[in-house]
Amino acid sequence: MKLRLQLFEFEDLPWFPRVIRAGMMDYLRFMISGLRIYQPIVPLLRDALLRTGHHQLLELCAGAGGGTAGVLRQLRAAGLPQAQVRLTDLYPQPAAWQELQATTPGLDAEPAPVDATAVPAGLAGFRVVFSAFHHFPPTAAEALLADAVRQRTGIGVFEGAGKHWLELLLACTVLPVAQLLITPFIRPFSLSRLLFTYLIPLIPLFTIWDGCVSILRMYPPEQLLRLAHRADPSGAFTWQAGKVRHHWGPEVTYLIGIPNNVA
Repeated sequence: MKLRLQLFEFEDLPWFPRVIRAGMMDYLRFMISGLRIYQPIVPLLRDALLRTGHHQLLELCAGAGGGTAGVLRQLRAAGLPQAQVRLTDLYPQPAAWQELQATTPGLDAEPAPVDATAVPAGLAGFRVVFSAFHHFPPTAAEALLADAVRQRTGIGVFEGAGKHWLELLLACTVLPVAQLLITPFIRPFSLSRLLFTYLIPLIPLFTIWDGCVSILRMYPPEQLLRLAHRADPSGAFTWQAGKVRHHWGPEVTYLIGIPNNVA
């Protein structure tokens, strides 16, 4: 699917209720972690860390941290025992992050809001964006990449889909049913999550809309490369984009940028 529509997602809106946003993020974290969506990109990320000499991943737009713990464990198992992750977001979610920190060695979080297009210089590390780059319209997406170029730090953008019509169909049919089935098992427990899933089903309804829009807003690899080259007009980075497939079928779309002449 080459079509990209710049629609809106409810979770991006400043006035959107925090409790509904948190419920949606908790569901996404549970699904992404449980299905190990980002497993296929671990070799790419491992190679990027080795090439840049980084041990720390600085996750931008972390949401509830979906998939982060699994990626960190797999990196450590793949020969990077010192790998660490620091979570950041414009809308920090301390409750969800505390749960991850308690169960994942090497993972911590930045409590203050962090703008992914202007990251404070004190927050170092190889930058990663999981399941969030599509939220940025082209100008902001270019600014996010340009900030990494300006600070000469490597960056990886990963979207847990291949942008296919079938994924859009699943987001409207199968995944809402799965959400109703798994919500009681999501931790940490939240009474409001149950209330707004079953009695007043705002979380499922907004998840369906945002899930479909996410796929339509995704940048395919060729568009990711165009954004990267506009953000890096001097060619200070080496950029790679493409798709990798999970062993059971789903794809991950990615963009990786590494500064040239790194030590």
